[in-house]
Order: sequence, then structure tokens, then C-alpha cells
Amino acid sequence: MILTLTMNPSIDMAYSLDTLKIDQVNRASEVIKTAGGKGLNVTRVIKMMGRNVTATGYNGGNLGAFLEKKLDDDGIQYEFVKINDEIRNSIAIIHDNGMQTEILEPGPTINKEDKIKFLEYFKKNVSRYSVVTISGSLPKGLDTSFYSKIIEIADKNNVKILLDTSGEALKESLIPEKKPFLIKPNEAEISQLLDAQYTEENINYDSLKEKLQNDMFKGIEWIVVSLGAQGAFVKVNGDFYKAIIPSINVVSPVGSGDSTLAGLAIGIDEKMSIEDTIKTAMTTGMLNTMSSKTGYIDKSKFDEYFKKVKVEEY
Repeated sequence: MILTLTMNPSIDMAYSLDTLKIDQVNRASEVIKTAGGKGLNVTRVIKMMGRNVTATGYNGGNLGAFLEKKLDDDGIQYEFVKINDEIRNSIAIIHDNGMQTEILEPGPTINKEDKIKFLEYFKKNVSRYSVVTISGSLPKGLDTSFYSKIIEIADKNNVKILLDTSGEALKESLIPEKKPFLIKPNEAEISQLLDAQYTEENINYDSLKEKLQNDMFKGIEWIVVSLGAQGAFVKVNGDFYKAIIPSINVVSPVGSGDSTLAGLAIGIDEKMSIEDTIKTAMTTGMLNTMSSKTGYIDKSKFDEYFKKVKVEEY
């Protein structure tokens, strides 16, 4: 069974405009509001794939009540740790033939008591699960080593952590002796981590393979570098793989990394082969890209696109 962590959830609001006019009134042709935050996108896709999943993290305020109503509508099980402050809004303005402008609120500040409360919740409940995904940013009040504390607790309970974060929170998770089971940086995040320059259009696979053998990654069983339309480059223990995906009709790439993590969680939870785990992840990522909704897939197309993904040893 899978548990997903979203420490800084939001109400995601997408406004569709023909043209964004600065310093003028803009009237949206469509508004979509969803329970957001990267971890909840992961949760939704796992649920749409027909698997059991529970969402946790912090939640609070009137926006938090609205978020839980949206999860209820989707039939998603949740066990949030409640805080007194409001969660945040995240606004995406879709305009001018697919351009996207985002306005992201910072979210609540977590106090010491709420930090302890979540760690106690996690210690008490983590053994119910085999896989835990951690996604996205930390709210204010939690130091960048917070995810490392979560990883240490999970390790004591033989639970696998799949970590998808960036910046200092990712760097901090690589320092302690206990490491996440899997990390999933994209090309920008792995470039920052390795002080290198990788882009989706210009990947030097030999260089990336060499750098992924850096001692900082020692103890991490899976490293999945997301490469957009180029698929992914994957290290599993000492072996390397290229995932090659077909050309598809891209509607919106937003949430595809989260959907990829959902596929990885399913494959690892169900002890699929390495190849099938990678193919599942690439397929859920692609299906989200083909949808206008974030953290959404059409499961009826899964088998068709699963067969189109190629995994090659490198």
C-alpha cells in the first residue's frame, strides 16, 4: 500500500484566457479548481490507476475544507495533520496559445508543535505502508532537513521512500547515512545538483552516467532523471537504462512529473520488474501530458501507450 506526503498542499486554480492583458481587466473563459500540491497529483493518478493509496501532510482552514471536499469527490482517502492556518492557493493563467503564468502563494508557517505532531503521526502509521512518496516544497517553519527525518523513520520500518523535491531539501536528503530509496530529479534539478548543464534537447548520456556514480548517491537504489520528450535516464543500483517514449500530442506537461512518480510508486509497491516499473512510470507521465487536467490520466489508454515505451540498457 502507498502513502503520499504533501507538506504544502494548495487549491490549484487554472484560469483560461485568450490573451493576458497587463494592467487591464481579464475575464476567464474557464476556471478549474482542484486539490493541489505535487503529492496530491501523485495520489490522484495512483487512484485513477485503480490502486489503494492514502494522502497525508498538513491541512487547515476553509481552503483545507474545500480541498478535502475535492478529494472526497474523487474518492481519495486522506489522513491530514490539521493546523490552524490556511493552506495556500496556486494560480495558473493559461493564455496566448498555451503560455502559462503562475502565481504561487507561500502557504502557512508550521510551528514547532505542528512539526512534532506530524512526526509522531508518521512514526505511528508508517508501518502500514510499503511505499511512501514525498513530493514538492516544504512549508515555512520546516527546515530543509525535515525530509531526512522522514526518511530515517521510514528506514527503521523497512518502508521505501520515493523522493521528488529540489534545491536544498534534495541536497539535505543526500547527506545522512539513511537515503531515500528513489529520487526523481528532472534535467534542471540534476544539473543543479551536479553543477553541470543538461537539457532535454542536449543530453550527454555518457557524462550523466559517470556523474550518477558520484559518492553522494551511494545508498540510493533508484535514480530516475526525467527528460521530458526524451523519456528518462535511470540508474538502478549499478545498472543504467534509457527509457524512450513515442511522440505524443502534448496538451499540458504540468503534473507529468508527479504522474511519473505515481507510476514508479505502483511498480515498486507491486514488485514489478525494472523494465515494467519504468514503462509504467513513462506511461502515466505521458497520459497526463495528453490531458488538459493536472494529475489526471485516461486509464483506458494505458495498455496502448505502455506497449510503445522502449527500455534499453545503457
